[in-house]
Amino acid sequence: MKHINIKIIISFLGLTSMMNGFFMLLSAPFSWYHNETALTGILLAGFFTITLGLSMWYLTRNAPKNLQKKEGYMIVTFGWLMLTLTGTLPYLFTGSIPHFVDAVFEAISGYSTTGASILTDIESLPKGILFWRSSTHWIGGMGIIVLTVAILPLLGIGGMQLFMAEAPGPSTDKMHPRITETAKRLWLIYFSLTMVEFFLLKFAGMTWYDAINHAMATMSTGGFSTKNASVAYWNGMPVIQYIIIAFMFIAGTNFILSYFALKGKISKVIQNEEFKYYFLGTLGFIITISILIIFYQDPNLQTNVEHPMPFGETESAVRHAAFQVVAVITTTGFVTADYTMWNTVATMLVFSLFFVGGSAGSTAGGVKIVRHIVMIKNALLEFKKLLHPHAIIPVRYDGHGVQQKVVFNILSFFVLYMGIFIGSAIVLSFMDLDFVSAIGVSASSLGNIGPAFGKLSPVDNYAGLTDSAKLFSSFLMLIGRLELFTVLILLTPFFWRKN
Repeated sequence: MKHINIKIIISFLGLTSMMNGFFMLLSAPFSWYHNETALTGILLAGFFTITLGLSMWYLTRNAPKNLQKKEGYMIVTFGWLMLTLTGTLPYLFTGSIPHFVDAVFEAISGYSTTGASILTDIESLPKGILFWRSSTHWIGGMGIIVLTVAILPLLGIGGMQLFMAEAPGPSTDKMHPRITETAKRLWLIYFSLTMVEFFLLKFAGMTWYDAINHAMATMSTGGFSTKNASVAYWNGMPVIQYIIIAFMFIAGTNFILSYFALKGKISKVIQNEEFKYYFLGTLGFIITISILIIFYQDPNLQTNVEHPMPFGETESAVRHAAFQVVAVITTTGFVTADYTMWNTVATMLVFSLFFVGGSAGSTAGGVKIVRHIVMIKNALLEFKKLLHPHAIIPVRYDGHGVQQKVVFNILSFFVLYMGIFIGSAIVLSFMDLDFVSAIGVSASSLGNIGPAFGKLSPVDNYAGLTDSAKLFSSFLMLIGRLELFTVLILLTPFFWRKN
């Protein structure tokens, strides 16, 4: 291995810190407008973070510009840790979350777009802090590293290794042959869709403040809300929930396909194999769970957490089913209903979605649908090979053969994912969590979903976890957000060997 370029890593961490501080300062006007004492803490956190980043960048400004794959992995992992540690400062400096472990949990939950929270009274927090909380979602959704890649030409640095280490999911489609142009267009689409949803939510009845916060949380598939009851607060305003359903689905779609759709190339979207499974699978789950709620639900149990409605109301049942299915499959984590109170079959179907995930190239977490497609096709091919052992039959996806090394990578990812899920549930069971809660936290944290099961159901939060459980859950959020390998490879001995 070549000598690791430590200076270029520090330089990138400084750049990441400066960008994070800039986003902190964007939260200040909200506190100023509402005349909040939190303004001082937010400003101090922002200026400190920018100063720290500027110092790191300045001291390493003359570092060699070559960026190798190992440096890319280190920059992404340490960059997310830098985001988390500096991201705790607004919470700590304002006293909104005075306990350091809690602040770390809330910060990593935001950046990883998990949406799990330790806050018991969200609505009591300063407006500036709630906006910062939503901003961490928006930063982490597309990935601040991708944003960094977009400006790499200004620094004379190539960013392919960085982009490939951070970009979520296996995706071979490109908008542009130059990686920086792709990153810029991704962020332009991301910003534009956020603004469109913001205006729609505002016109539908949300305040402008709630609308911008929920738009950022939706497009990032995060799930932080400004209300204690999450989106269930608007259960009496169905149009708001339908808008969020639509944009959650869009956010869980490959952003390359969104780009094609905006360019009028609808046929590319319709013909995409992953999108077909994503659309039809989501629709199938919605229909099935809607039927289970309408015809087989115990009438003594309620569908939602804010304004109870009779299960006989078909529109209400379908809306809650659609909302929770899309929220879970896209790993957004918004809540309009307590799915743990649905009948057993419906609840189990929701739990199965914890292991699906959205599309590759989207802001959603989880395993990703394309991996499931390839694994299922590979399994079916094994039956054919039993009958024709000498035949060479490749796995085909979107009309093209999938390289064997890609299939092996996907199989390895899934085995590792399930192994971590099981192992983490066992570890969490030693941290004062019952069986159902341990499984729920493990699946939810690793999949970046947010709400879980047991003591961490959609109507509860993570405040009751021990500090060790919160830190362990935070680690699961990080590795889940960065697709396992990016973080775990740093824990292997051979990564650090010189060869």
